[in-house]
Amino acid sequence: MKKLDKKELNLEEGLKKEWIITNGIGGYASSTVIGCNTRKYHGLLVAPFSAPGRRRVILSKVDESIEVDGVNYNLYTNISNNYISEGYKLQESFEKDNIPIFTYQIKDIEIKKIICMDYGKNTVGILYKIKNGKKRAKLTLAPIMNNRDFHQMSTNHNFKLKQTIKNQKVTIIIDEDIENPVYMNLSEGTYIEHKNDTFNNMYYLEEEKRGFYPEENLAVPGRYEVEIDENEEKEVSFVCSLEHNIEELEVKGLINNEIVRIKKLMLSSGLYDAEKEQEYEEKYKDLIKEYIIATDNFVVYRPLFRLHTLIAGYPWFLDWGRDSLISFEGILLIPKRYEIAREVLLTLVRDIKYGLVPNRIFRF
Repeated sequence: MKKLDKKELNLEEGLKKEWIITNGIGGYASSTVIGCNTRKYHGLLVAPFSAPGRRRVILSKVDESIEVDGVNYNLYTNISNNYISEGYKLQESFEKDNIPIFTYQIKDIEIKKIICMDYGKNTVGILYKIKNGKKRAKLTLAPIMNNRDFHQMSTNHNFKLKQTIKNQKVTIIIDEDIENPVYMNLSEGTYIEHKNDTFNNMYYLEEEKRGFYPEENLAVPGRYEVEIDENEEKEVSFVCSLEHNIEELEVKGLINNEIVRIKKLMLSSGLYDAEKEQEYEEKYKDLIKEYIIATDNFVVYRPLFRLHTLIAGYPWFLDWGRDSLISFEGILLIPKRYEIAREVLLTLVRDIKYGLVPNRIFRF
């Protein structure tokens, strides 16, 4: 996707354009280019509890605001009960190469928000790069959470939260789901727990268009606050995960790992030669990268069989034979992912052998 500037980030256009990144096991992060969720399927951590299936929305979004000279500026955009928060008006750009990058400008303060998933893990990281102006400021991050099947809705739901706080790391049990605690961590700052704080009636425009009831409740477990000195440049990392050791993660490391991983896929495809990089036109390099990223999104690992498979489509579908075979050449053979191609065929054979999918799926 090309870089979108402020003129293209108005409310009408911003709600139409969506992005997605995936984690290689069926999970993903997805929203619109202005950060307003318009589908029940949107979320920053939609995690498969039995990879690649049983996807659940865990982290819906993070609402950011910054306070300068006693005035609070909201960077988030939400729609609820005929009210629209207008963070998109402070957004300067959106771009997605390997990963999505949001840029905001508030007076003489610039904030970049970069989102990345940990490949192979149910973990999402957000890196905030802040260039402060001439006055002290305070950044506030409010995670908005859920714990539901991604096809369902938490309409009129009252959440039960149990939190354990250790410095910036928070362990949250949502609705007594003790088998699947959620972990959050911020690289610095103060966490303030909220009691019985519910975001009521979040409205999803695209669900109403599809004929579904468009509103649900979400939980706001607390907020992080980070103090920023005048003229200070600061990087702050937020992580949300189903993995317990998240305080060991560096979001910059996750971002770099993903860039390196995609570059390796480009080189191994034979469609791109690093030694001849200067000979390629930018349009060609961009095309190959977009192709590799797009096809890679559909390749997922199924731990039960210790084999890879192909997702039929995001956000709705899982894997099945017909779509796998139709897309087989474009996703696996052209980019020379031969070993994974072998595994996908083995997965299909096992599915039929053990009756996990009916033979009719292979009819064209």
